[in-house]
Amino acid sequence: MTRIVLADDHGFLRKGVESVLQAGGMEVVASVGDGIAALEAVAREDPDLVILDVRMPVLGGVETLRAMRNGGDGRPVILLTAELEDKKLVEALQAKVDGIVFKEGAEARLELAIRQVLAGSRYIDIDLVDRALDYAATDAVTGPFSTLSERERKIVEAVANGSRNREVAKEIGTTEGSVKLYLHRIYWKMGVKNRTELAVMVLDMKNRSKTK
Repeated sequence: MTRIVLADDHGFLRKGVESVLQAGGMEVVASVGDGIAALEAVAREDPDLVILDVRMPVLGGVETLRAMRNGGDGRPVILLTAELEDKKLVEALQAKVDGIVFKEGAEARLELAIRQVLAGSRYIDIDLVDRALDYAATDAVTGPFSTLSERERKIVEAVANGSRNREVAKEIGTTEGSVKLYLHRIYWKMGVKNRTELAVMVLDMKNRSKTK
Protein backbone atom coordinates (compact mmCIF):
# COMPACT_ATOMS: atom_id res chain seq x y z
CA MET A 1 0.00 0.00 0.00
CA THR A 2 1.34 3.42 -0.99
CA ARG A 3 2.04 5.58 2.07
CA ILE A 4 1.49 9.32 1.60
CA VAL A 5 2.15 12.52 3.54
CA LEU A 6 -0.39 15.18 2.58
CA ALA A 7 -0.02 18.90 3.33
CA ASP A 8 -2.70 21.53 2.66
CA ASP A 9 -3.71 24.43 4.87
CA HIS A 10 -7.38 24.12 3.91
CA GLY A 11 -8.78 21.40 6.17
CA PHE A 12 -11.92 20.86 4.09
CA LEU A 13 -9.98 20.40 0.86
CA ARG A 14 -7.46 18.20 2.63
CA LYS A 15 -10.24 15.89 3.79
CA GLY A 16 -11.48 15.63 0.24
CA VAL A 17 -8.03 14.66 -1.05
CA GLU A 18 -7.69 12.13 1.78
CA SER A 19 -10.96 10.52 0.72
CA VAL A 20 -9.80 10.26 -2.90
CA LEU A 21 -6.51 8.70 -1.86
CA GLN A 22 -8.07 6.23 0.55
CA ALA A 23 -10.68 5.22 -2.04
CA GLY A 24 -7.76 4.48 -4.36
CA GLY A 25 -6.24 2.07 -1.83
CA MET A 26 -3.58 4.44 -0.53
CA GLU A 27 -2.73 5.24 3.08
CA VAL A 28 -2.42 8.82 4.31
CA VAL A 29 0.12 8.41 7.10
CA ALA A 30 0.13 12.12 7.99
CA SER A 31 -2.21 14.99 7.09
CA VAL A 32 -0.85 18.43 8.02
CA GLY A 33 -1.46 22.10 7.35
CA ASP A 34 1.91 23.66 6.52
CA GLY A 35 5.33 22.95 5.05
CA ILE A 36 7.23 22.74 8.32
CA ALA A 37 4.81 20.12 9.62
CA ALA A 38 5.15 18.30 6.29
CA LEU A 39 8.94 18.10 6.61
CA GLU A 40 8.59 16.78 10.15
CA ALA A 41 6.03 14.20 9.00
CA VAL A 42 8.27 13.06 6.13
CA ALA A 43 11.18 12.57 8.53
CA ARG A 44 8.97 10.72 10.98
CA GLU A 45 6.86 8.55 8.65
CA ASP A 46 9.23 7.93 5.70
CA PRO A 47 6.36 7.92 3.15
CA ASP A 48 6.48 6.66 -0.42
CA LEU A 49 5.18 9.95 -1.78
CA VAL A 50 4.47 13.52 -0.64
CA ILE A 51 1.61 15.75 -1.81
CA LEU A 52 1.99 19.47 -1.10
CA ASP A 53 -0.32 22.41 -1.60
CA VAL A 54 1.59 25.24 -3.30
CA ARG A 55 0.21 27.97 -1.03
CA MET A 56 0.61 27.25 2.67
CA PRO A 57 1.57 29.39 5.68
CA VAL A 58 5.08 29.27 7.15
CA LEU A 59 6.51 27.27 4.23
CA GLY A 60 4.77 26.85 0.89
CA GLY A 61 4.79 23.75 -1.28
CA VAL A 62 7.60 24.82 -3.63
CA GLU A 63 9.77 25.91 -0.69
CA THR A 64 9.08 22.63 1.09
CA LEU A 65 10.01 20.72 -2.07
CA ARG A 66 13.23 22.69 -2.34
CA ALA A 67 14.08 21.99 1.31
CA MET A 68 13.59 18.27 0.68
CA ARG A 69 15.79 18.26 -2.41
CA ASN A 70 18.50 20.35 -0.74
CA GLY A 71 18.50 17.80 2.07
CA GLY A 72 19.07 14.96 -0.39
CA ASP A 73 15.48 13.67 -0.32
CA GLY A 74 14.59 12.54 -3.82
CA ARG A 75 11.31 10.76 -3.10
CA PRO A 76 8.35 11.63 -5.40
CA VAL A 77 6.60 14.94 -4.71
CA ILE A 78 3.36 16.14 -6.28
CA LEU A 79 2.23 19.76 -5.99
CA LEU A 80 -1.47 20.63 -5.83
CA THR A 81 -2.42 24.14 -6.89
CA ALA A 82 -5.39 26.32 -7.71
CA GLU A 83 -3.10 28.56 -9.77
CA LEU A 84 0.62 28.81 -10.33
CA GLU A 85 2.54 31.87 -11.47
CA ASP A 86 5.39 31.42 -13.94
CA LYS A 87 8.12 32.06 -11.39
CA LYS A 88 6.81 29.35 -9.05
CA LEU A 89 6.38 26.97 -11.99
CA VAL A 90 10.01 27.44 -13.01
CA GLU A 91 11.18 27.02 -9.40
CA ALA A 92 9.19 23.80 -9.04
CA LEU A 93 10.60 22.34 -12.25
CA GLN A 94 14.13 23.32 -11.25
CA ALA A 95 13.61 21.61 -7.88
CA LYS A 96 12.73 18.42 -9.78
CA VAL A 97 9.06 18.23 -8.88
CA ASP A 98 7.57 14.93 -10.02
CA GLY A 99 4.02 16.11 -10.57
CA ILE A 100 1.87 19.24 -10.66
CA VAL A 101 -1.91 18.89 -10.60
CA PHE A 102 -4.53 21.64 -10.66
CA LYS A 103 -7.01 21.31 -7.80
CA GLU A 104 -10.00 21.88 -10.02
CA GLY A 105 -11.09 18.47 -11.26
CA ALA A 106 -8.11 16.86 -9.56
CA GLU A 107 -9.97 13.74 -8.41
CA ALA A 108 -9.34 11.75 -11.60
CA ARG A 109 -5.96 13.26 -12.51
CA LEU A 110 -4.43 12.91 -9.06
CA GLU A 111 -4.63 9.11 -9.12
CA LEU A 112 -3.11 9.09 -12.62
CA ALA A 113 -0.35 11.45 -11.46
CA ILE A 114 0.46 9.22 -8.50
CA ARG A 115 0.68 6.11 -10.69
CA GLN A 116 2.97 7.87 -13.14
CA VAL A 117 5.39 9.37 -10.63
CA LEU A 118 5.64 6.12 -8.68
CA ALA A 119 6.54 4.45 -12.00
CA GLY A 120 9.37 6.93 -12.45
CA SER A 121 7.70 9.36 -14.87
CA ARG A 122 6.63 12.96 -14.45
CA TYR A 123 3.03 14.18 -14.54
CA ILE A 124 2.55 17.87 -15.28
CA ASP A 125 -0.84 19.24 -16.39
CA ILE A 126 -0.44 20.07 -20.09
CA ASP A 127 -1.33 23.76 -19.71
CA LEU A 128 1.62 24.16 -17.35
CA VAL A 129 3.99 22.43 -19.76
CA ASP A 130 2.94 24.81 -22.54
CA ARG A 131 3.44 27.80 -20.23
CA ALA A 132 6.91 26.56 -19.26
CA LEU A 133 7.88 26.18 -22.90
CA ASP A 134 6.49 29.61 -23.74
CA TYR A 135 8.39 31.16 -20.82
CA ALA A 136 11.57 29.52 -22.02
CA ALA A 137 11.14 30.31 -25.71
CA THR A 138 14.15 32.63 -25.77
CA ASP A 139 17.38 30.72 -26.33
CA ALA A 140 15.41 27.58 -27.13
CA VAL A 141 17.79 26.48 -29.86
CA THR A 142 21.16 27.17 -28.27
CA GLY A 143 23.53 24.73 -26.58
CA PRO A 144 22.61 21.06 -27.14
CA PHE A 145 19.84 22.09 -29.53
CA SER A 146 22.49 23.17 -32.03
CA THR A 147 22.93 19.46 -32.86
CA LEU A 148 19.45 19.36 -34.36
CA SER A 149 18.70 19.77 -38.05
CA GLU A 150 17.28 23.07 -39.30
CA ARG A 151 13.76 21.64 -39.48
CA GLU A 152 14.07 20.06 -36.03
CA ARG A 153 15.19 23.42 -34.61
CA LYS A 154 12.18 25.09 -36.21
CA ILE A 155 9.93 22.53 -34.55
CA VAL A 156 11.55 23.13 -31.15
CA GLU A 157 11.14 26.88 -31.62
CA ALA A 158 7.47 26.45 -32.50
CA VAL A 159 6.83 24.10 -29.59
CA ALA A 160 8.70 26.44 -27.25
CA ASN A 161 6.36 29.22 -28.37
CA GLY A 162 3.37 27.11 -27.31
CA SER A 163 2.28 25.80 -30.73
CA ARG A 164 0.35 22.52 -30.87
CA ASN A 165 1.40 19.79 -33.28
CA ARG A 166 -1.26 20.78 -35.82
CA GLU A 167 -0.09 24.39 -35.75
CA VAL A 168 3.55 23.32 -36.08
CA ALA A 169 2.68 21.17 -39.09
CA LYS A 170 0.98 24.11 -40.82
CA GLU A 171 3.88 26.43 -39.99
CA ILE A 172 6.60 24.22 -41.46
CA GLY A 173 4.54 22.74 -44.29
CA THR A 174 4.17 19.10 -43.24
CA THR A 175 1.63 16.78 -41.64
CA GLU A 176 0.75 16.45 -37.97
CA GLY A 177 1.93 12.83 -38.11
CA SER A 178 5.32 13.94 -39.39
CA VAL A 179 5.62 16.46 -36.57
CA LYS A 180 5.02 13.66 -34.06
CA LEU A 181 7.79 11.61 -35.69
CA TYR A 182 10.13 14.61 -35.64
CA LEU A 183 9.37 15.20 -31.97
CA HIS A 184 10.17 11.60 -31.07
CA ARG A 185 13.50 11.96 -32.89
CA ILE A 186 14.18 15.24 -31.06
CA TYR A 187 13.40 13.55 -27.74
CA TRP A 188 15.85 10.76 -28.63
CA LYS A 189 18.60 13.20 -29.63
CA MET A 190 18.13 15.30 -26.49
CA GLY A 191 17.87 12.30 -24.17
CA VAL A 192 14.35 13.16 -22.97
CA LYS A 193 11.17 11.10 -23.01
CA ASN A 194 8.43 13.62 -23.69
CA ARG A 195 7.29 17.23 -24.09
CA THR A 196 7.48 17.81 -20.33
CA GLU A 197 11.13 16.79 -20.09
CA LEU A 198 11.91 18.90 -23.16
CA ALA A 199 10.34 21.87 -21.37
CA VAL A 200 12.51 21.24 -18.31
CA MET A 201 15.65 21.05 -20.47
CA VAL A 202 14.78 24.33 -22.21
CA LEU A 203 14.16 26.01 -18.87
CA ASP A 204 17.48 24.79 -17.51
CA MET A 205 19.30 26.10 -20.57
CA LYS A 206 17.57 29.46 -20.33
CA ASN A 207 18.48 29.88 -16.69
CA ARG A 208 22.11 28.83 -17.30
CA SER A 209 22.38 31.44 -20.04
CA LYS A 210 21.15 34.11 -17.63
CA THR A 211 23.91 33.33 -15.15
CA LYS A 212 26.75 33.58 -17.66
